[in-house]
Amino acid sequence: MPQLADPNFHRSVVQLVHYDEEGAFGLVINRRAGVAAGDLCDHLEIPWHGDRRAEVGAGGPVQPETGWVLFGGAHDVPDSHRVADNVHFGGSLDGLRVLGETPPERVRLFLGYAGWSAGQLEVELAQGAWLVVPTTADVVFDGREDEVWSRVLDELGIDPASLVPTPGVH
Repeated sequence: MPQLADPNFHRSVVQLVHYDEEGAFGLVINRRAGVAAGDLCDHLEIPWHGDRRAEVGAGGPVQPETGWVLFGGAHDVPDSHRVADNVHFGGSLDGLRVLGETPPERVRLFLGYAGWSAGQLEVELAQGAWLVVPTTADVVFDGREDEVWSRVLDELGIDPASLVPTPGVH
């Protein structure tokens, strides 16, 4: 929302991956890290049999040296879990090795993450800093990163020009 002044999150779409009383963890799905998947995996000495030129996402400003994966379909990936229908999350090198050997059709790699301490996300929601929408695999995996924010609003029937800073959960 417009009142979220942090430039790391200007027009960001964040896939929430984990949420509990200790805090929240998510990945910005519409930013690029400027690294290709093949180059990242070469650096990690992990075979990558997917699209070597696929852009790695900038998952957020926290620990940009850490890597994460969102993938679709049912795969037996160590240390992974389902976050939505046809959207799974992994964060281990063993999981990346499995995905690198036989990448699913829908897979995205990320560096860094967005994190909130206990109660922080609730405060931001109460201040109206975030618009909450259901996750769809199509938004996570399909389309260009620079169109995701406006696409989500369009699917909700919201004109971006109508967004104004207001408190409260949207």
